[in-house]
Parts: sequence; C-alpha cells; structure tokens
Amino acid sequence: MAKKKTPQETPMMKQYYSFKEKYPGAILLFRVGDFYETFGEDAIKASKILGITLTKRHNGAASEMELAGFPHHSLEAYLPKLVRAGQRVAICDQVEDPRFAKKLVKRDVTELVTPGVSYHDNVLDTKHNNYLAALHQQKEQWGIALLDISTGEFLLAQGSEEYVDKLLQSFQPAELLFNKKHKQAYYDRFGDQYHVFFLDDWFFQFDFATDALLQHFKTQSLKGFGIADQPEGIVAAGAVMHYLSESRHTNLQHISSLARLEESNYVWLDKFTIRSLELLYPQHENGVALIDVLDQTVTPMGARLLRKWVALPLKEVKRIEERQQIVKILLEDPEVLEKTVDSLKPMGDLERLISKVASLRIKPRELQQIKRALGHIATLKQWLESSPHELLHKFGNQLNNCQFLYDKIDKTLLDEPKNVLNEGQLIKAGVDAELDELQDIVRNSKDYLEQVRLHAIEETGISSLKIDYNKVYGYYLEVTHTHRSKVPKSWIRKQTLTNAERYITEELKVYEDKILNAEEKIFVIEQRCYEALVREAVDFTQSIQQNARVLATLDCLSNFAHLAQKNRYTCPTLSDDNALQIVGGRHPVIEQQLPPATPYIPNDTYLDSESQQILVITGPNMAGKSALLRQVALITLMAQMGCFVPAEKAHIGIVDKVFTRVGASDNLSKGESTFMVEMTETASIMNNLSDRSLLLMDEIGRGTSTYDGISIAWAILEYLHQHPNLRPRTLFATHYHELNELSKSLERIKNYHVTVKEAGNKIVFMRKLAEGGSEHSFGIHVAQMAGMPQQIVRRAEEIMQHLEQNRSREVTQANLQELPQQVQMHIFEPSPEVEALRKYLKKIDVNSLAPIEALLKLNELKNMLK
Repeated sequence: MAKKKTPQETPMMKQYYSFKEKYPGAILLFRVGDFYETFGEDAIKASKILGITLTKRHNGAASEMELAGFPHHSLEAYLPKLVRAGQRVAICDQVEDPRFAKKLVKRDVTELVTPGVSYHDNVLDTKHNNYLAALHQQKEQWGIALLDISTGEFLLAQGSEEYVDKLLQSFQPAELLFNKKHKQAYYDRFGDQYHVFFLDDWFFQFDFATDALLQHFKTQSLKGFGIADQPEGIVAAGAVMHYLSESRHTNLQHISSLARLEESNYVWLDKFTIRSLELLYPQHENGVALIDVLDQTVTPMGARLLRKWVALPLKEVKRIEERQQIVKILLEDPEVLEKTVDSLKPMGDLERLISKVASLRIKPRELQQIKRALGHIATLKQWLESSPHELLHKFGNQLNNCQFLYDKIDKTLLDEPKNVLNEGQLIKAGVDAELDELQDIVRNSKDYLEQVRLHAIEETGISSLKIDYNKVYGYYLEVTHTHRSKVPKSWIRKQTLTNAERYITEELKVYEDKILNAEEKIFVIEQRCYEALVREAVDFTQSIQQNARVLATLDCLSNFAHLAQKNRYTCPTLSDDNALQIVGGRHPVIEQQLPPATPYIPNDTYLDSESQQILVITGPNMAGKSALLRQVALITLMAQMGCFVPAEKAHIGIVDKVFTRVGASDNLSKGESTFMVEMTETASIMNNLSDRSLLLMDEIGRGTSTYDGISIAWAILEYLHQHPNLRPRTLFATHYHELNELSKSLERIKNYHVTVKEAGNKIVFMRKLAEGGSEHSFGIHVAQMAGMPQQIVRRAEEIMQHLEQNRSREVTQANLQELPQQVQMHIFEPSPEVEALRKYLKKIDVNSLAPIEALLKLNELKNMLK
C-alpha cells in the first residue's frame, strides 16, 4: 500500500512542524510575509477566539489543512484575546530579510507568551500583578513560588495546603505550573479555577531547582535570601525559572531577588474569609469590593502594592504605626499631600518599564517616559530631602535620580521619537558622525541636486537643463535636442525621447547611491545607537526598581491620607492587648454606595478576652446583622494595613487570624449541600483558632432542622467560651433566640440585638446595635415587605400564633390541623372555577406561543381568577 502523502512534505510546512513539536499545546503564530498564519487545530481555535475567517489550503500533497491568519501589524490587538482565553502562544518570526533569503526564509520562535508570562501592555492589567505560580507538594508540606515577570517581583513560601490555598486566593495567579505526574491530584484539590500547565517530573527536583536559582542569581548559596529552610518553596521557584528558560525568556536581569513570604508576619485570612469579606473581588456581578473603595492611587505601582497590603495585613504594631505616622504628616499639611500626589501622577509605570529595559523589549517612547520619570524623581527627591519631617526626608534619601542615565537618554534620544526601530527618527544629532552625514544628505538632497544642476548649467551653458528621477535610471540630467551639441563627452546617455535626451554623470551616480542608501543606513545606525542606549540603561535596573518601590509606598500612604480626608476616617490605636473597641463604626463599602442624602447608621462594638468575649447578635433579616459582622472585620483589617478607619474612634488589639462563616457557599456540583459546606468550613475554623483570632459567624446551623441547628450553634458557643487555652473574640449572629439563654451561665457571652421599630403591623429597621436579645425574628414582616402573596402571609401569621401558644407542647402535624381551615388556600381543591382553569391551561401549547401571545394568555388567566 502506497504511503499517504502528508502536508509535512512542503518545505515551509516541514519548518512549521519542526517548531510545533518544540511547543506542544501552544498556538503557533507563523509569520508568512505580512501575515501571522495558524494551521490545523491551531487555526480552528484561533478562528473561534479571534472571530477571524477559517479557510483551507492545499499543501502540494493532495491534502487540505485549516488556515486562519491576520496581518502582522495587528498582533497587539489579537494576542491579548488569545492569552486571556488561556492559550499559550508561540510567536514564530522571520529572522532574515526575505529579499536576501536564498531558499526558505529563516524563522525562529522569538517569544512564548502565556497567561502568566507576558510583557505586552495589552495583555496586562496595570492595577494587577500578573503572577506565574508553581506548586510543589512533599508529604504534608507545600511549596509555592510567585513571579511577575513584568515587574521582576519573585516570592516564595512554604506551608500547609490551607496556607498555599490562601495565597492562591490572595494573589490570583494568571497561570499555574504543576507536576504532570500528579495531574489528577491537582484537579481534585483545586478544580479548574486557574490556567494550569503541567510540567514533567524532572522540573520538580530539589537539586535541579537549586542549580537553576544559583545560576540565575550568580550566588554560591541561597542562604542570603533566607529560604534555606524552605525546600519545597525552592523546588517551586526552580520550576518557574526553568519554565522561563524554556519559554525563550533569557534577559531576566530585573529578577534580582527572591523574597520569602513569612506566614507569621501577616494576618491569616483563609480563602473563605477573603471571599466573604469581598476584600479583592466582589462575590456578585456589579458588586463592589473593599479594594474598589480603598484604591485611589495615582500610579500603577501603587495600585499593585495596595492590593498586596489588603491581602496581607500586618501583625507588628511598630510597622503599622510607621505607616500611620506618614499618613498623619500628609493629613496635617494638605499642601504637602497635594504636592506629593501631584509629583507622583506623571511617573507612569516605572516598575514595568524598567523590566522592559532589562529584557531588551523597551520601545523608544517608553524609554523617553523613563527619562521624564527620572526628571520628576529628581524634583521629588530634592523636595522630600528638604522636608522638616524626618520620615519624609527618609523617603527622599531612598530615591536615586540616576542622573547619568537621564543625561544619556536626553543627549541620545529625540524628544518625540518614532516608536519602532526600523523607520528612523530616533537619534539626535551629534551622537554618531556617520549618522549626521547621512541625515544631512537626506535632509539637504534637494538643495544638493539643485547645486549639481546649477554646476551643470555653468559648465554647459544649457539654462533649460533639469534634474529628475525614475526607478529605471535613478537620477538623470535631461537636455532638449536643441542643446544636444553642448553636452560634455563625459556624460553618459541613457535614454532618448521625442524632444530630449537623458544623461547620467559620475558625480550624480555617486550622490544617487548616497541618497538611495542613506535611509537604509540611517535605520541600521539608529537601531545600533538605540540598542547601545538600552544596554546602558540595563545597568540602572536595580536603582530604578528601588525608586519604583519607594514611589509605590508613598503612593499608598498618600492614598490613605486622601481617603481619610475625603471619607472622615480616623486614626485607630493599635496595641498588643486583646481589646477591640470601635466607636461609631461604619461599613467602608456600604456607606459609599448609599444615596447622597442617606446617612449610614454607625454602631459601637466592644470585644475582649476577659469580660465580653462573645456577642450573640439577634434580629430580623435585612436589619444589618451581616453588615455589622463584616464591618467589624473590615475596620480591623484596614487598621492593620496602616489605613485610617471609618469610625469615630477605634482601639484594635492586634488580630492574628480572621475567620468568617458568613452566607451559604454551596458546592452542589461536587455533591455537597449547603449544610455540609457550612459544617466543613466551621470545622476548619474550630481546628485553626488562636487566642488572638477574630471570629465572625452568621446563622450557623440554619441549613438543617431547627433542633439540630440550635444544638450545633449552642455547642459551638460553649466550645468557644470554655476552651482551656483560647478565647477568640467572636461575633455570632443568629435567628435562634434560644441562644440568649447562654449568657445566664457563661459570663463572657453577651446578648445584643439589631433594633427595629414596629409601626402598626409593619416594621422599620433602625440598624442600631443594642444590648439584650431579641425575642422575635420578624420573618413574616420581612416576607410581606418582599412582596409575598397576602394569602401566604396571613396563613404564616396563623401558624406562628399557634406555635407561640403551644411552645411547651410538641409541634406535630396534628397541632397544625387544629387551626381554622378557612384561610387555607383552595386553588387546587375541586371546584367549577378550578376545573375551568385546568381545561384552559391544558389547551395551551406553550412551545408554540410567541412572547406577546404568552402575555395575552397570562392576562386572560388573571381575569379568570377575579
């Protein structure tokens, strides 16, 4: 049987498949002339994601292959769509000029762009880091590494699975690397919430990882990074570095350090707490997260740093107070605050720009932005160093205006250069003598040619002589037949016309070569000069990264001052005691969403470990219990970020862990009920409590029967109160009024309720916390306010009255049957009206109804029930 011919038999397709084999799983953008083409499965994927036409082509072997492509200049528009869809994209460019290619044009993959590895502005979000993460597990220990290649930030941590899961929730990596050998285990633990790429087992070997890190950082050991006792973290970090090498990312001077994320330095926030408090992302579409309210930074670096501060609140009083002191200084002098903010606004994304320098990807206009930023830094540095405030003076000392680089860019690069390297108009005069000469030739070519013409007229006496150009002969002298006899013998005739003849001269040809080759030479020389400038800028990578860190910190702190000024925030007192007192506290997000004329109702809260450890809070739904719980947690966390807080006064005894069990988070897709999820999360909290924990629990036990729920909630409160070693500060919101009894026997449990005002048979929510338990849930009133049909509301009131009268007796169906039946709904009992309705409904063909017909039918049904 003859061997079937395949598309690989064409030279270009052989070349294509050679690259495709090197980058399995990546969409290969294959440069062909002025287009990037995709083939086969890649073309099918690309056409769907990008919305471009899918066609077919013949490959010279009696076979067809899918094809989809787009113009090369549209790469910046199409690449982000592919990456955001989770695709890895290998960009295969022509690495030689097709004009000089003897056979097949040489091509090579110049970059592998993945969701977690990109420098492209259109792929990245300026306010978010773009982390590539790697995970490694060894028994019960997990290692995690997080790298943002666009900024050079490289982090490492090691701990339990819960700790790693918490970090993933906080940092939200764009891409995650994991051992292919444990692929199923990964999906069992983390599902499909991240873009994951599985690497071979050898990527995750300790010796291999250590060598990769030592080679990159050019050190003899890793002790200087403080990570020697983090073997699993080292393995994860090594996998990241090798992945970059495999991805054709070799210029990585901006990744100059590896920082350890020490669990003990920051408040523990598990993934449920981060989600339920909506610190970084809202739970619902169109919702507002805390970061959306807090982030009014003016630089991209500041916005990214603020997200880390929100995810990692501090536990050390001294570090928190250092932040507070800067905020106070800025608040006390509005002029200083305004000047600081105005100085920061024009800085641009200095952190990502210098990363582009280090990776040799910086564009000319971006390099000019670095120069402008350095100019602003020099002014800011001088101003800060002249400040009478020692802390501001310290900021000034930490800035480096990089004067040499500023001067070098200023001297070399045009103020408004083109943004590409092969079209000229980049380099100033005086940088390169040959370039100046060529620029002069191009700039003065008309004048020079006019001088040649005048010289020829003087030599020949032919006043009508002119110089012109065409593609066949280049520059030529044109003489009419009348003056043909005056032409010197040294001129070379190239063309005879009806009325004239065209000549060239040696002088003209020499100058023609100069003019025609000048632009091409200019492009080459300018590119050479520009690349030399970039290589000099690389030497300033660490200095400018330091500047970016200082500017980001100053931006975050001036942002805190601006928020305090704008939103009436006050400076909290931080201490190492166990008291938590908030006077006139407000929810930082909700108060910003209220209509302008609607004031937020503030509340006081006090907790400690000696007298008032647990607050049992009762009250109806919609009264504000959940908002109050979240409000206390958010004020506490804001305080430990160093931010001022929405309260008249606040004293925060340092919290080391915040746990929440607020709201249902069903996992029905995995067969877990609301109650099972609630109990799993609650069990995790009970097993991880500390003496300094802040615990928020809302409606524990509501997912099961009343008696089961009360029993579980009761037992939890007893456990929290009676624990021999721990006294976590707790807010416990509940509908179970029976829990108010606990305060009679457990001295550190206090009853509070959210007040309501009854007006006739209606209620008004006062949203104010008061001492004492509530005896009613007002659930029926809430149902009525929500628009429940009146028949249901009346029946519910009958049942409730009966239950309250018979609270001492067992509640059975027989009890309920004692109630008068006349208020029972009778729509499905036999009657002429019901029979007519049933027949009418049976005749309707729902599947064939148009929308307008359905509305008409609905109106007829409504009239039948009158």
